[in-house]
Amino acid sequence: MYLSQILLIERDYGAVNNTRLAQRMKVSKPAVTQTVKRLVKIGLVSQDPYGSIFLTSEGRSVAHQVIVRHYLIEYMLIDMLGYPWDRADVEALLLQGTISDELTDFLYEKFHYPDRCPHGNPFPGVAAEQQLLSAPRIDSIKPGTAVEILRITEEGEDYEGLLQFCSTHNIRPKQVFTIQGRSEVYLNIVSSSTHRTLEIPLTFARYICVAPRQ
Repeated sequence: MYLSQILLIERDYGAVNNTRLAQRMKVSKPAVTQTVKRLVKIGLVSQDPYGSIFLTSEGRSVAHQVIVRHYLIEYMLIDMLGYPWDRADVEALLLQGTISDELTDFLYEKFHYPDRCPHGNPFPGVAAEQQLLSAPRIDSIKPGTAVEILRITEEGEDYEGLLQFCSTHNIRPKQVFTIQGRSEVYLNIVSSSTHRTLEIPLTFARYICVAPRQ
């Protein structure tokens, strides 16, 4: 779990430190400090004098494997079992350490080798990874611009109420909206499919990545 979160923080923000990792793991900084020390001791991470945390090649391999399993479990839950899109992430966290390599390979083939999870986050190392990771957040787009939803960030998936809000209002990958305006609290958008106007709390909007459309 720590290794996968280190990789996810690294690819979104570049640097990983104890404070940011504690926030993501929802534990205390002392708890992170102790765990990182253990991971350093067994050769899965390193930490420089300034506190930045780095995955070793072995640690990166383990993190990559965990993330792939997590994303494939989400597909299994949503596409095969009809489990709610907004609740699959939590269940995948519980199951990601339990499936075999054989089942992982089977699911990858079953879902035709996807390059992103159901919430739009890229599998590590895929061709579209940098494009998806560098996509602007919806709250940075000028009014009047049409945008396609690309992903709900990993951090956003963990933000209380965000996935449920997105599910309720169909704010999902491939959906298109036009930015109408914003207030101090909300971003106003219009759905291209229903023409309904929606208000997204700005606390949610910062975790929704989009691609402007012509």
